[in-house]
Amino acid sequence: MTLAQCRALCAAVTENEPMSARTTLKIGGPAELFALPCREEEMTALLRAAPDAAVIGNGSNLLVGDRGIRGLVICTAALRQITREGDCLVLAAGAPLPRAANFALECGLAGLEFCGGIPGTAGGALCMNAGAYDGEMADVVVSSRYAEGGQTRAETDHAFAYRRSVYTDNPRRAVLSVTLRLAEGDKAAIGAKMESIAAKRRERQPLDRPSAGSAFRRPGSRAAAELIESCGLKGAAVGGAQVSEKHAGFIINRGGATCEDVKRLLALVGETVLRETGVALEPEIKMMGE
Repeated sequence: MTLAQCRALCAAVTENEPMSARTTLKIGGPAELFALPCREEEMTALLRAAPDAAVIGNGSNLLVGDRGIRGLVICTAALRQITREGDCLVLAAGAPLPRAANFALECGLAGLEFCGGIPGTAGGALCMNAGAYDGEMADVVVSSRYAEGGQTRAETDHAFAYRRSVYTDNPRRAVLSVTLRLAEGDKAAIGAKMESIAAKRRERQPLDRPSAGSAFRRPGSRAAAELIESCGLKGAAVGGAQVSEKHAGFIINRGGATCEDVKRLLALVGETVLRETGVALEPEIKMMGE
């Protein structure tokens, strides 16, 4: 698509948008075309015209190549609507999870406390069945809506598994919204649980440095961070990328890191853990671009 064609469908379109500004790792070259639809109709129109477009949310689990992304990138970050329908919340694809958790708190609805510190969006969380602190999206998702091949469809069978869903297996489906069923609860108790989780995050995670969250999936009964630390890899670095000294499951950008730095560090960690423990680690970070 050309810039003019994109702008005919969506008001907010830029050329050569630096993806380092659109990912929590603060890494990535430019997107050839970057669209930020503010209405669902704009998003579906873009997908109808460019079905192969890359769709991203907050970029919180994303590593973009240093040369950037060819073609069109659609970002859902402006689709932030949250509405209540009885004991359910309907979240637009770009609704931030912390905002959704706070909305649930204000409504006196329990079940979304685990989302309070996850820096992703509803769409991304649905796709990867995001979870933390004994909660995950599979616990609360009722249904979702998505666009594929120019058509808008509904889904109720999400085939959830650890960090997987039906959307993982069908990457051309672009999430439009997700409906969550929660439970009436005591606001004070909900708030206390959210604060307890937030305190654990502040204590254990490198929240002051750019990262993409957990770098590796949990490989089994032992956490990836435990295996990485047992191999003496805390603080290991390649260029500007470093295994966090605070939490070995995170790779941080300590300043000026490139995509190649992160990829080489992921490979170093994976090879070392496999050699010393016999466990193969699978990256949780999604890679995009060149």
